[in-house]
Amino acid sequence: PIFTAPDQEFIIGKAWMVNEGADVSIFATGHLVWEAIQAGEQLAEMGIDAEIINIHTIKPLDVEAVLKSARKTGCVVTAEEHNRLGGLGDSIAQVLVGHHPVPQEYVAVNDSFGESGTPEQLMKKYGLDAEHIIKAVKKVMERKK
Repeated sequence: PIFTAPDQEFIIGKAWMVNEGADVSIFATGHLVWEAIQAGEQLAEMGIDAEIINIHTIKPLDVEAVLKSARKTGCVVTAEEHNRLGGLGDSIAQVLVGHHPVPQEYVAVNDSFGESGTPEQLMKKYGLDAEHIIKAVKKVMERKK
């Protein structure tokens, strides 16, 4: 799905705020941005105000955007179509642990070999969808101080 305006400015290393929120920060990249948007709509129906940020470049990471959002919401979910080791989630974890530790949950591939299937089948199999983002949000919000 196309969710950016044709005139959306792309700046390397600068995150794009998709939706402002107050209860949880969802940092997503790639295909998972759309899934985060869908999760955010469902979370809103549950009374959860999710801040969704598109981290389209992981290196350099927009540290300022990460910290600003984490300070506001007090908990973080990262969502990526990638191994959970060494990707977006770990990059954000390094920023948080060094500057503003808050609870974090990952939505990512759990270090396993890939399989064959349609993209939709694989995204579902590896938990890379709105349903799993919602589960991660609920889990991380329970850990929030």
